[in-house]
Amino acid sequence: MPGNRQILHEKYDYPYLDEIGHTGPRVLIHSDLGRVEWRDSLPSCERLAHALGWELLVVTRQAGDMLARWEGRWQNNVKRYADLACVKLILPWSTPSMRFCTSELKVAIISSALRKRWPTQEIVNVSGIRRQESAARSKMPVSVRMPKLCRKGAEGLSWHPIIEWKVQEVFGAIADAGLQLHEAYTRYGMSRVSCAFCIMSSAADLEASVSCIDNQPVYLQMVELEAASTFGFQSGRWLADVAPHLLSTDLQAKVERAKLAAAEREALEARLPAHLLYTGGLPTAVPTFDEATLVGQIRRRVAELVGIEVRYLHAAEIRDRYAELLDRREEHAPNSLVIV
Repeated sequence: MPGNRQILHEKYDYPYLDEIGHTGPRVLIHSDLGRVEWRDSLPSCERLAHALGWELLVVTRQAGDMLARWEGRWQNNVKRYADLACVKLILPWSTPSMRFCTSELKVAIISSALRKRWPTQEIVNVSGIRRQESAARSKMPVSVRMPKLCRKGAEGLSWHPIIEWKVQEVFGAIADAGLQLHEAYTRYGMSRVSCAFCIMSSAADLEASVSCIDNQPVYLQMVELEAASTFGFQSGRWLADVAPHLLSTDLQAKVERAKLAAAEREALEARLPAHLLYTGGLPTAVPTFDEATLVGQIRRRVAELVGIEVRYLHAAEIRDRYAELLDRREEHAPNSLVIV
């Protein structure tokens, strides 16, 4: 974390830690998400570390990269659907309201590495969040306690020192420091750089990203997952539509079938009675025989559309399965959240 040396240009420096006599270690840390990373992301971190003279820690998810997480999630969700552990088929992707891409592959992994490296020291996590970036970030505090960094007897804090900066000030600080911008900005015209293809990306940024030859292999792999799952990467937007000229004839056909299947799947699942949907991963009521018959019909057709095998297709076994899962809910504390 921050140290005893002046950084960047004096105009943009934040000497607060020096002024209060902070002498603890200061490092940069980057969580590499694998195939979905821009080629220049790690080199950008390395250039900054060299300019500052700080150590750079690079961490990764041991169970696989971001794409592997999406692919694994899809396989798990297929299994859950087959076992009627969910009544609607669940998408493989992270979403703006379910950003496990950030929480699992960045925050959790970075926090774990820092806790292990400094088990007894208080840790200040410094990030470049700015109010100008989004409505949510406009309401964020300058600093806040960070539970994932806390250990017994040692606190963890997240600090946002440039939260009031405008984007022009950021680029000005980088230029004044003589640092090289990420090529996604300078060469491809991205407005925001994170993963090569991000669930938060604008249409223009997706198009800019796919124009980079280095990003095209993972683009095709992600389109394959769209086709297999029948879920577009973003709500109302399919990655396949960003650069259809890159798709093989076979993949184009898979995507068209997937889009038709997605429309029918959504229409079928919209017929499910609201009281039969799961809450916290478990049902709240047992369906009547007629309702269970409808659930079975929908499951059979969805399975055909997606090309998966499922159990619990008949009314009696569906009712029994709901009852079994309902018993599990009642075994838990009334206010607990059950996540399957």
